[in-house]
Amino acid sequence: MPTSEPVENWTSSWLDAVAFVLGLAVAWWAGWNSGDLIWSLWLSSFVVGYATIVWMIGQPAVDLAWSAWRERAIVGADRRSLIIFWLLILAGASFLLAFFTVHFGGFHYVHSQFLISFFPVDLPGSGRMSHAGMTTYLEVARRYWPFLPSAFLAHRAAFLKRPLSLGRDLSPSVAGGKNFSSLFAEPYRNVIRMHMLIFFFFFAHFAGLENFAVYAVIYAVYFFPWRLIRKPATESAPISMSTGT
Repeated sequence: MPTSEPVENWTSSWLDAVAFVLGLAVAWWAGWNSGDLIWSLWLSSFVVGYATIVWMIGQPAVDLAWSAWRERAIVGADRRSLIIFWLLILAGASFLLAFFTVHFGGFHYVHSQFLISFFPVDLPGSGRMSHAGMTTYLEVARRYWPFLPSAFLAHRAAFLKRPLSLGRDLSPSVAGGKNFSSLFAEPYRNVIRMHMLIFFFFFAHFAGLENFAVYAVIYAVYFFPWRLIRKPATESAPISMSTGT
């Protein structure tokens, strides 16, 4: 049988409250304004989202490679067959990683060019830049990395589950009753939520509503455990891809 996944409920949401308080404390301690909060959300969306994609690709690849080695005697595979199989896994994982690097990274690149026109980042010794480049991204990472621990804590559910598991008969199954392609929707859902919050920050900035209470409400929306609302009352069993009867 596939490895059972940890089941989350509302009692586990206290960690989301910790992430909320931690993120809000960082913003308050650093004295961030709307622009700082927006760039911190952009950074967390890119870093946490890309880390999620790497996990979604890497965990199944490693699991398949390890299972092939562990069960090599049962299936009668020789060393040459194993190497070929591992190379196929590596090629497939590399293709997926390259695709999502371009797609997910390109999306955030375009988004950053839009953001910098409204909320420019002052670079030491260079002043304000009209476009975002590598120097801008390094400066954004240097300034706003303290927000990342709370962001990772808020999105811990994506890393606590195994996207793909293998049964005793080596049949793969996808966690959460999903198909494999739908697993990659998680990082993009976070991007959509980040976009909505950035629009709220835009409104607060241009409406002159920049104050700690408004920031707290917007951060509460970011850190709220929406996954517990989306999840059905009864946890779905993993979908098996076995073709056996």
